[in-house]
Amino acid sequence: MSAPEQRAAPDRGLGAAATVSLRILLVAAAAALVVYVLVLLRLVVLPVILALLVATVLAPPAGWLRRRGAPAALAALAVMLGALVAFAGVFALVIPTAIAELDDVGATAREGLDEAVRWLTRGPLGLSEAQIDRAIDQGLDRLRGSGEGLAGSAARGALLLAELVTGVLLAVVLVFFFLKDGRGIWEWVVNRIPARRRPIAHDIGTRAWDVLTAYVRGVAIVALFDAVVIGLALWIIGVPLVIPLAVLTFLGAFVPLAGAVVAGALAALVALVTVGVVPALLVVAAVTIVQQVEGDVLYPLVVGRSLELHPVAILLSLTAGAVLAGIVGALLAVPTAAVAWTAYGCLRPPAERRTT
Repeated sequence: MSAPEQRAAPDRGLGAAATVSLRILLVAAAAALVVYVLVLLRLVVLPVILALLVATVLAPPAGWLRRRGAPAALAALAVMLGALVAFAGVFALVIPTAIAELDDVGATAREGLDEAVRWLTRGPLGLSEAQIDRAIDQGLDRLRGSGEGLAGSAARGALLLAELVTGVLLAVVLVFFFLKDGRGIWEWVVNRIPARRRPIAHDIGTRAWDVLTAYVRGVAIVALFDAVVIGLALWIIGVPLVIPLAVLTFLGAFVPLAGAVVAGALAALVALVTVGVVPALLVVAAVTIVQQVEGDVLYPLVVGRSLELHPVAILLSLTAGAVLAGIVGALLAVPTAAVAWTAYGCLRPPAERRTT
């Protein structure tokens, strides 16, 4: 290699590195812009995603009614009313039961707290009563400070409530139209795309719908398993509020990783303040065993195959969703990430797609 060529080689390398860096910056800027726009339009984006998830559950019974001669609008309305009645029935079962058991919980909570204090002071931790009292006082001070902050932001809370009500109403309307005209809506969207891109768009839509359906059904199965087994364990141990805690466990399963931890911690706390330290430890052991069976066997078998997401990707998407949109974002983060990954897989050349 001649001297001029040797001097030109580093220049070419720097030029290539600069080109790659510029492309990365452009992609990052575009991604940041997309996220910014989605956050601004969260009042539209979140109801659409939520409506799609609900529609995956209600679409089969609506289709069954249409195949038996029911008009599309009537089938959609009947299925939605049936789902509403089912939810109302669950709440009608849970709330009276919880209210009836709260008296017993209040009567035994003081005894449970006294036993917990005795265990903390005389047990292996060896804490003093002064330390415990100081920790309780600090917690109460924080709660008072939080209450003052909430009282000072009443206008902001009212705005959030208005956004929540608007989003829920929009999601309900969207569910109706997705059930009634879902295929027609998708065909209209695909027809707006250039003809040469329509097969890819149709493939993305089909696979994304399959992923959402598999995700919702799989998580529902996992949630039902958690709720039944943990609820049975709580009943055997003698913990009150079994039905409300089982329902919370079921709902918590729809928030990957974090939901099960929060629901289990709440069940252990109820056991601690009502029936004592040993039953609380038994609850922790039962929840841990159930979560191990779920994480190692049931979730990968029922849900993991359809998502094709690494646990790290699930954790990062869950965190990002919570930061951007709070609890609702955490609920919708994983299915959104799964759909995005599916769309990316459809856009790759066929030779590079990993067969499943």
